[in-house]
Amino acid sequence: MRKTLIALIAAGFVALPAFAGALTLQVEELATNKEAMAKKAAVVAHTTACHSPEKTTITATAEGIVNGKLQTIPLKVMNLSEPGVYAVAQEWPRQGLWTVRLVATNPDYQNYATSVTVPVRGANAKVADAKVFYYTTAD
Repeated sequence: MRKTLIALIAAGFVALPAFAGALTLQVEELATNKEAMAKKAAVVAHTTACHSPEKTTITATAEGIVNGKLQTIPLKVMNLSEPGVYAVAQEWPRQGLWTVRLVATNPDYQNYATSVTVPVRGANAKVADAKVFYYTTAD
């Protein structure tokens, strides 16, 4: 009984960050956001931040291989009308293999950041293949 109780308490501590106001970033299917489609976005993402969401900064890059050469292109992030929702238009060539990487930071979360990397084929983001990363930055 005691081991079961300890395991339940430990599981609670592991799950706690998911409910304690963590900074998160996720990509969405483009078809679910008409505003992003109207702005000809290629990728749509949303973030949550319980502490000062207005301070959250999103940066984006396209990273790809074209004719055997690695390319990195900074992308413009568009704020959409719904708070915490962002879009990125295609500013990379259609040829080659590309991923779009978005990174969210917020000074209230100090050295913590989250990012998502989503592969794209032409102008179509492959949301099902997106990978989310959570990490702390070095001081």
